[in-house]
Amino acid sequence: MKKINLYLLALAVGTSFSACDSYLDKMPDNRTELDTKEKITDMLVSCYPTTNFAEINEMTSDNTDEIAGAANTAMNVMQEQLATWKDVTAEEEDSPYMLWNDSYHAIASANMVLEAINSLPDPSSMSAQKGEALLCRAYNHFILTNLFTMGYRPSTANTDLGIPYMKTVENTVSPNYPRGTVAEDYKQMAEDIEEGLPLINDAIHTVTAYHFNKKAAYAFAARFYLYYVQTDKSNYDKVIKYATEVLTDNPANALRDWKSVGGLTPNDGVRQTQFVNVEEKANLMLYSTRSLWARVYGPYNLGQKYCHGTRLAQTETCRATTLWGSYRRMYYTIPQYLGFAKVLMPKLSEYFEYTDVVNRIGYAHVMYPALLADEVILNRAEAYAMKGQYAEAAADLNTFVHAFTSYTGQITPARVASVYGDAMAYYTPTAPTPKKELHPDFTVTPGEQENFIHAILHTRRILTLHEGLRWFDVKRYGLKIYRRRYETSGQWTVLDSLDVNDPRRALQLPASVINAGLEANPR
Repeated sequence: MKKINLYLLALAVGTSFSACDSYLDKMPDNRTELDTKEKITDMLVSCYPTTNFAEINEMTSDNTDEIAGAANTAMNVMQEQLATWKDVTAEEEDSPYMLWNDSYHAIASANMVLEAINSLPDPSSMSAQKGEALLCRAYNHFILTNLFTMGYRPSTANTDLGIPYMKTVENTVSPNYPRGTVAEDYKQMAEDIEEGLPLINDAIHTVTAYHFNKKAAYAFAARFYLYYVQTDKSNYDKVIKYATEVLTDNPANALRDWKSVGGLTPNDGVRQTQFVNVEEKANLMLYSTRSLWARVYGPYNLGQKYCHGTRLAQTETCRATTLWGSYRRMYYTIPQYLGFAKVLMPKLSEYFEYTDVVNRIGYAHVMYPALLADEVILNRAEAYAMKGQYAEAAADLNTFVHAFTSYTGQITPARVASVYGDAMAYYTPTAPTPKKELHPDFTVTPGEQENFIHAILHTRRILTLHEGLRWFDVKRYGLKIYRRRYETSGQWTVLDSLDVNDPRRALQLPASVINAGLEANPR
């Protein structure tokens, strides 16, 4: 168990990288001895993960097909393993191994902050820092739980394997870390969120978008409770409450100015840089990650064997039938590169840190948009739809569509039914549509409610393309997905499928952690 201890509690004593006034600002070196309020506050930047989940989730989800052709190759072994639903053995940037280690590193940092605050003569003097550490602890566990478990399923959460929920700084050599259950993980996350939310104070940071500021904290709470489904639907009220804290009485004003940012060139990283601009009001929380994802999904020939391709875009995602009609109405235009397999929305670009300028050696970084106001309004629309408040759900969709596109019509329940009702066939792998059969572990009523859920899932799939959130929707709504090869003949070949209860929907734990004694996920 010693190795698990090291993974869970490792704290970098030397230099680490964080998102402060520049993308690659360095943390102070002397920070493990938290004996002043300043050091405790400085330590908070270590409470955020330095690996994002975008490549893991995009390659695993239905946003990826295999593209035939000898010229199309995988970026590396890890991409191949992810896209073919194999247990990942790679331990490089963007891997499950790195995500696991970095997330538990961040959790350990949060626990150190909380312990240091509690040891102060007047802990209440650092209540804002405590609130941020609690939100960070919950957020990191939330990501781990939704990746390395089957996710929250109401009927099985009390028995489904969870992850170790770390709430203290361990000081023993070989502690025993039980995995617990998903229900236990979610209960503890809820406790951390509810305790931390009222403590958040934006005044303690100069650049609030790099921290759990008030709006970011409420946005995370809204997403959390959307995933934390209860049979009495009570958590949907919390989704609506917390989302409204972000959106205020004028939700249109909270969303991204898609027309302006979409008008920027997608070349040379111009649009991507603006997408993750710290001054953008819709960017509620950003953090810097070591990542090659901008190369893998971006406008390069790298990794084209497994990608979001033309036929996938045309039949299921950004170029398929939508609430706003033609994809040409989207303000965030999608460039077409001649002879290029990928269809992409230029969002995330690479920031390179040179450790040796002469030899051009260093680390690739991606600024990850963790919480966005545009996702929040769709989360609230989903909560309204699940409560049967369809007029309110339609109003939120209407606000989003008018911000995101040039569509001038109104999104009403009738419009939703006309697009996602009987007129749209259910998906099959060889006759794909955006509408996959729903098999969630909770009730979605056929007819109007189901139509709204299809509309919201499709809209969110387009909005969050390349960001990794689609995989969570696949798991939450029990979508059966397929791994297909798009042949040079224009036909689909089905290679594999991932059913609702397929154990591969839970990422396998890193091999080193399993070898150290932590129970593996079933296979």
